[in-house]
Amino acid sequence: MAATAVIKGPVIGIRHLQTLLLFFSILVNYAGRLNISVSLVAMTNADTTNPDFHEFDWDEKQRSYVISSFYWGYFITQFPGGYMARKFGVKATILMATLGSSLLNIIVPLCVYWGGWQIYCGIRILQGLFQGMVFPCVHEHLAKWSPIDERTRLGGLSHTGIECGTIVAMGLSGIIAGSSLGWPGISYVFGGIGIVFCVLWMIFADNTPSEARFITDEEKIYILTSQESAGGNDSERKIPIPWKAIFTSIPFLSLLSVRILQGWGFTTMQAQIPAYLHGVLKMDIKSNALYSTLPYLTMWILSNVYLIAADIILKNKWASLNVTRKTMNTIALWIPAALLIGIGFLDENQKALAVTFMTLNVGLNGGQTIGSSLNTIDLSPNHAGILMGIVNSIANIVPILTPIAVGIIVYDETQRTQWQIVFAIAAVLFFLGNLQFLIFGTTDTQPWNDENFIKAESGLNGRKTSETHERNLSKANLEVY
Repeated sequence: MAATAVIKGPVIGIRHLQTLLLFFSILVNYAGRLNISVSLVAMTNADTTNPDFHEFDWDEKQRSYVISSFYWGYFITQFPGGYMARKFGVKATILMATLGSSLLNIIVPLCVYWGGWQIYCGIRILQGLFQGMVFPCVHEHLAKWSPIDERTRLGGLSHTGIECGTIVAMGLSGIIAGSSLGWPGISYVFGGIGIVFCVLWMIFADNTPSEARFITDEEKIYILTSQESAGGNDSERKIPIPWKAIFTSIPFLSLLSVRILQGWGFTTMQAQIPAYLHGVLKMDIKSNALYSTLPYLTMWILSNVYLIAADIILKNKWASLNVTRKTMNTIALWIPAALLIGIGFLDENQKALAVTFMTLNVGLNGGQTIGSSLNTIDLSPNHAGILMGIVNSIANIVPILTPIAVGIIVYDETQRTQWQIVFAIAAVLFFLGNLQFLIFGTTDTQPWNDENFIKAESGLNGRKTSETHERNLSKANLEVY
């Protein structure tokens, strides 16, 4: 008798629409937060952009406080963000986060005229509080909407919003700052883009396949049966969180460590590229904005290369998911570590080589999304949002410290030797972070992902998972081979 084929749903379906929406949610929030790296230069050096607008006399330490203040709020709401996604749904939580951050962007020009850099820090803290909820929601949404065979593909595609958001922030900010809108226009444009996204999100986003309005039965069955086979839960039933098991899990602690150490190197480059190009390589703001986007354009391109390569490798079973993730993460961290050391020995007479190194450094680092970022969903689909909340809560203390550390080390941004120290620290942390991930990390779903884990730990017989699985398969009336 011929075997019944597995129903996989439409090639392009509502799961892809949700992925696209996640991509844009990351893009608009990243663009809204990262335009600061260009706008702050324009606000404090008006002659390089549009001298018709007010220039603020803020020193390097004050500017570093403005940059880092976003993360003072950002790390606080990562953990609550995972809770809110479970309690109120991803749709409501991302809407609130993006709308709040966008409105705060719009009021920046008005507030800084009378409140100075201190009020700017306050606004950035509030923006961080709102945006801190986004990534736990993204991982919670991916866990609900990604069939197991498409998890890497859909997760990678949504996370390319990071690179695109950075490209848009740095590229468009420089153009706006030099236009008749001046630096205030940066806040107005990015705030407006965020509000437009919120309207689209309200119309098309759905929390789960079960409650989606436009999904076909075929696609719904495909996603739900795949989720069940991976130990996922699409129902409204709340699963107890095994806190002790999570915080004593070696694979989870390894993931946490690599994200912390990777974050230091990445945020060093992300926040400081404009200052380095301006101070050491003597580039003006317009060239600065152009060259600042090149690394992230490369990162976006290479992220898709990583994604396609991982998809081909996994589809053809050339390597396991575990080996694939670790290989991608090694390329993404160890090669940039070497490039960081090299960058520190270049000066304004080697602009082309410096820009090439910086471009490759940031571009290659895009592989960490496939390498380690999506590992929260591997370890526990049922607790992916909570895990991401924990990881980002702790890891995002780093971006608070990085600009402050740079401000202490680099007291004269024209001095290459001071930047060498900054880059060397980042390189060492890149190397150590990946090394321990190679040793202790894994993609195996952890025992504490099971919804009955806590009952089982208490000696109770939890049969609900298998019963739910059988019920869903019976309802679908499928034979899966």
